[in-house]
Amino acid sequence: MATKKVTVTIPEELLDEIRADAAERGLSAYVAEALRFKRDRDRLLELVNWLGEEYGPVTDEERAAAIEDLEDLDAEHERRRAGGKRDAGETA
Repeated sequence: MATKKVTVTIPEELLDEIRADAAERGLSAYVAEALRFKRDRDRLLELVNWLGEEYGPVTDEERAAAIEDLEDLDAEHERRRAGGKRDAGETA
């Protein structure tokens, strides 16, 4: 993939934190990943807005169900990250 060098201004404290987090990956890789993530979120928000225009707003019940599903996924992610194993019959 072709790359291009650019100049950006970042608050010093944030840059220090990012450098510590980026470590072996390097600052450029970290920033590129963050920009991709932001671009993807912007596109997702655009899709949500289009769907809202076409099908109407998300109901409180739908929002609550989605949040509950995300919390379950986050909990499973944390369990796996901590090395916890699930029982064979348990679902995510």
